[in-house]
Amino acid sequence: MRRPASPFPALVALLAAVILLLGGIWWGGHPEHLPGFLRSSALVHSSPGDRLLSTAIDQVRDDYYRKIPRAQLVNDSISGLVSSLNDRFSTYYDPQANRHMQQAASERFAGVGMSVLPVKRGLGVTGTFPGSPARRGGIRPGDFVVAVGDNSLRGRAGDYATGLIKGPPGTKVTLTVERKGKRRKLTLTRATINVPLVETKTYRGDGRKVGWIHLGSFISPGTHAQVGAAVRKALAGGAKGIVLDLRGNPGGLLEEAVLTASIFVPKGVIVSTRGRNRAPQFFRAAGGAISPKVPVVVLLDRGSASSAEIVAGSLRDHHRATLVGTRSFGKGIFQEVKQLPNGGALEITVGQFFLPDGENLGGSGVRKGKTVNEGKGLAPQVYAKDDPKTKADEALRAALRVLGRKPGG
Repeated sequence: MRRPASPFPALVALLAAVILLLGGIWWGGHPEHLPGFLRSSALVHSSPGDRLLSTAIDQVRDDYYRKIPRAQLVNDSISGLVSSLNDRFSTYYDPQANRHMQQAASERFAGVGMSVLPVKRGLGVTGTFPGSPARRGGIRPGDFVVAVGDNSLRGRAGDYATGLIKGPPGTKVTLTVERKGKRRKLTLTRATINVPLVETKTYRGDGRKVGWIHLGSFISPGTHAQVGAAVRKALAGGAKGIVLDLRGNPGGLLEEAVLTASIFVPKGVIVSTRGRNRAPQFFRAAGGAISPKVPVVVLLDRGSASSAEIVAGSLRDHHRATLVGTRSFGKGIFQEVKQLPNGGALEITVGQFFLPDGENLGGSGVRKGKTVNEGKGLAPQVYAKDDPKTKADEALRAALRVLGRKPGG
């Protein structure tokens, strides 16, 4: 009588196959950990460019007069690659920085309470929130944060810079702040910030009751619903026009921009996107807009960027609003984050925004020889600038005058 075959050898073979598969996947993303003879074999089957880069890294690691870990050489090589793009919105996060970014995104927002935009020297401050550590520390719009601790922010992407500022509530962070060429260091205590996304007031413009709605950013899902509720409440309360104040708004989620513009634009394209390896996409008004007879003015300044510019530009192109203020920031590009096998990540520019009439907000776009996003921004139809030395808001007064002269309401 034959005994049934033991399943043990088959299980061993299956387990070995799984281990080899997982090992192959891991080593495929971490070739630096392969034994020398295997790494050389792997390089034979790679492209000439890959072999050249890997050979150069190994040469430096093996022969340079002081010891440098291969992982550091790889990190520095990727950083140099991204720096060569001449694009301050593209960056490489090494594994440690990427872990910090992901932790900061997953925890409660704890920072110092200021809105910022990335600039060449670091972060440009566009506003601070009432009662925030930044405001108590004397940081004002127009200041520049050029370093966090010992980390210079020059040429760094905005997400990287703000990620360094964020941290657990109650911990301290040291910022180097520049104002009119003079620098000072401030040590602030991080706090959980409740960002006032939408603020509303009622004004009178040339005898007409006007609803003023200020939107701080588009970073949170559902922002458009808050704006829509504020607009409809103002109109129900007797407002005959709307001032949508987007000054200091650094942008945020594209979908929120499209839905916010849809509050005012009944139909048509709000914005389109194009990328070298991406099919053009057209984002259209979602419907449910307020009456086209309600006059609208949009307030802008140099701190209005990205999604804020999409909203303002689409309302202008659809003849739904007059733009009042100063020229906007000019961010006509968007980025995507790509996770890398070593635990790091690439945030790179992958496409451009275009307004309904075809204008790219970045101006020079991505032409060879140009710094990416040397943006000209949106030009206001009525120039007006607030003087921070006075109590009055001169730009808002100009917006109310423009709205008072508009028909409708």
